[in-house]
Amino acid sequence: MTFLAMLHAATAKNGSMLCVGLDPDPSRFPDSLRGDASRIYDFCAAIVDATADLVIAFKPQIAWFAAHRAETQLELLIAHMRRSAPGVPVILDAKRGDIGSTAAQYAIEAFERYGADAVTLSPFMGFDSVAPYLAHHGKGAFLLCRTSNPGGDDLQNQRLAEVEGQLRLYEHIAQLAQGPWNTNGQLGLVVGATYPREIERVRALAPTLPLLIPGIGAQGGDALATVQAGWRADAPIIVNASRSVLYAAGSGDFAVAARREALLLRDSLQAARHQA
Repeated sequence: MTFLAMLHAATAKNGSMLCVGLDPDPSRFPDSLRGDASRIYDFCAAIVDATADLVIAFKPQIAWFAAHRAETQLELLIAHMRRSAPGVPVILDAKRGDIGSTAAQYAIEAFERYGADAVTLSPFMGFDSVAPYLAHHGKGAFLLCRTSNPGGDDLQNQRLAEVEGQLRLYEHIAQLAQGPWNTNGQLGLVVGATYPREIERVRALAPTLPLLIPGIGAQGGDALATVQAGWRADAPIIVNASRSVLYAAGSGDFAVAARREALLLRDSLQAARHQA
């Protein structure tokens, strides 16, 4: 199945728009695991098992694994996802962006080494830095467009004088992704939940693309505003929560607490959809 086919199937099966991001920080693990980077797999696998029927994607963030020399644990974790959550796509959050020959190696890393279904990319080196990922049949790629961090204004919100209509940079990226760059039909955009008006603008410019929307939960994005701005019946949104789910337990069973938080988020997003 292509990435988008998997995404639509998981959406229908789990009745959800929620993605759980896996950003494992051993210093925040529960007492029995705290500070032990060799237990990253155990922690993340428990989160996957607890939330597998509530999500439409999992999004492991590669830096949180690589910083702890846990790349092998990431490989094992994605293999575990295939067993525990069959049909739920895996988005490798790597934010890669490099020239074509190097991008081709990064694509092999994402899709062949780790077995991800999609990857996040920086588009700022142009289409030749994106094309090698789209050469992998059926694999998805999400381009950074209007990110949730305050510093996104430094570049993404600047107007382009030489582009017709003086579009802002993020608007131009949305147009390119909707149009000539989407050569395999599996391209999407990353837009932060902290900017609902920009989500609405991106949706207008890219009406059919999937939007990966981080920023609810710990970053303070509003579920209702996010869904109203981005959700369309024929264009999926993938609303990501990481820390608010992973570290939901003040004490007690962390997996139970993670499931409880994920269930609340899933249901709040679904309720927002009915108000949209």
